[in-house]
Amino acid sequence: MERVPHRFSRYRRFRRFGSSTLVVLALAAGGVGTPITATTATAATAADVNLVRNPGFESGLAGWTCSGDSGTTVTSPVRSGTAALKAAPAGADNATCSQTVAVRPGSSYTLGAWVQGAYVHLGASGTGTTDVSTWTPSAGDWQRLTTAFTTGTNTTSVTVRLHGWYGQPAYLADDVTLTGPGGGDPGEPVPAAPGGLTAGAVTASSVALSWNPVPGVTGYTLYRDGTAAQNIAGASATVTGLAPATSYRFEVTATNAAGESPRSAAVTATTAAGGGGPDVPRHAVTGYWQNFDNGATVQKIADVPRQYDIIAVAFAEATAVPGAVTFALDPALKYGEAQFKADIAAKQAAGTSVVLSVGGERGTVRVNDAASAANFADSIHALMQKYGFNGVDIDLENGIDPTYMTQALRALSAKAGSKLVITMAPQTIDMQSTSAGYFRTALNIKDILTVVNTQFYNSGSMNGCDGKVYAQGSVDFLTALACIQLEGGLAPSQVGLGLPASPRGAGSGYVAPSVVNDALDCLTRGTGCGTFKPAKTYPGLRGAMTWSTNWDAANGNAWSNTVGPHVHGLP
Repeated sequence: MERVPHRFSRYRRFRRFGSSTLVVLALAAGGVGTPITATTATAATAADVNLVRNPGFESGLAGWTCSGDSGTTVTSPVRSGTAALKAAPAGADNATCSQTVAVRPGSSYTLGAWVQGAYVHLGASGTGTTDVSTWTPSAGDWQRLTTAFTTGTNTTSVTVRLHGWYGQPAYLADDVTLTGPGGGDPGEPVPAAPGGLTAGAVTASSVALSWNPVPGVTGYTLYRDGTAAQNIAGASATVTGLAPATSYRFEVTATNAAGESPRSAAVTATTAAGGGGPDVPRHAVTGYWQNFDNGATVQKIADVPRQYDIIAVAFAEATAVPGAVTFALDPALKYGEAQFKADIAAKQAAGTSVVLSVGGERGTVRVNDAASAANFADSIHALMQKYGFNGVDIDLENGIDPTYMTQALRALSAKAGSKLVITMAPQTIDMQSTSAGYFRTALNIKDILTVVNTQFYNSGSMNGCDGKVYAQGSVDFLTALACIQLEGGLAPSQVGLGLPASPRGAGSGYVAPSVVNDALDCLTRGTGCGTFKPAKTYPGLRGAMTWSTNWDAANGNAWSNTVGPHVHGLP
């Protein structure tokens, strides 16, 4: 269905931060006027500490609150560590992200952040003296902004804030600092380093860690190979998303209002060998197989061409039990169950994964609480055992609850093991923002997710990652919209381009297979682009998907014969 693209509001007149009882650190994308000069303040001493919690966003948005779900974290680009903030203004919301910090009255503080974007602002308000802010009109690469202030005689807390500007693209921020004396009791000491750091259970992709609690601390920071990896409230954590058969070095620190402790003694843990993920090629072609006859060529699984690396059987259907699904072959296909199972096994023996797709245009599956999440996982696992499916495809076109679908897929992963294949086929609009349910779900399960094949059709016009509007049916539409996912936190190996196999396969958005190949080349090699060219290439891009193998067959397999070899020849 064609959707009208969001219209950004016109620029608003820039307003200084007003006074309040809090200090605010601000980043704003897109403003007008003259950069504000930072207020001069007494320099922080060498003993001062960074008071910002989760300053590098290694623990997602922990400690931060973002307006209108505008903020998320990305793994690229980052200034240091493993993550950075990305926040997208929309309409009247300028993407404000903030946190409150304890400070001492009558003390000097220096505020700083590394930023990327247009008209990115850094500011502080509620100082009790003079509010300050500074900004850059354009930061194409990481740029350091700093300002300083002195707290008033009664100021005991401040709020650090990052925000963008109306009608502008998303901005990035990393390594936020507010240095100066810690709040709370002036005599409170910095905590001692935690002791007893121990590695527990390991898998091919995770390590469980624990340590002795430190009294009176507000939290802990876990370091992996010397880099802050995540902030933790308690004295244990499980680190996920690791490579199999790989050694990692871990340390932990404790934090209170006075600052961060020295690092603990290091412990080294090695992940288990094998089981590092499903057996899907580096570059893969996904095709949907129709368990119904709608005028396309009726096929058996054995008829699907070898060019397809993942076959998604469409579709599982809802039952009377909330969240649970079932599957049965359509009698119109005259396809025996025993032959169906044998054909799946034969495809798997040849290196092809076969997954069960849930949803579709008319799907009514709802996973919106803990009970339905458990029912979903249990029913999918049972169908995997019955038919031999390698995993599940999520194609829910009527909305998705990221909290409970995440819960369901993690429960399924725990049952099925590390070889589970999880694919998704969201509509284009579902992947326009990291705050959308589909995108949030994909990011939530990034460590077990195989690929997201967005349906780049039946979409109308949409915003690209550069903030411009692109019409479907072009190389620019495919590349500029895929860029949103690639820069929004998904790994290139988790991004695929979904297109119809023939003009009859969708209501709109069909492009010739050669256009699909051009888009793949643009994203992976930097060639074949239209007017939009990504700032960098993504050689690890997973590949492409089509609806459907049946419509492809009806069109002489022109799509798979053209796109398949091209995908398999990507760098």
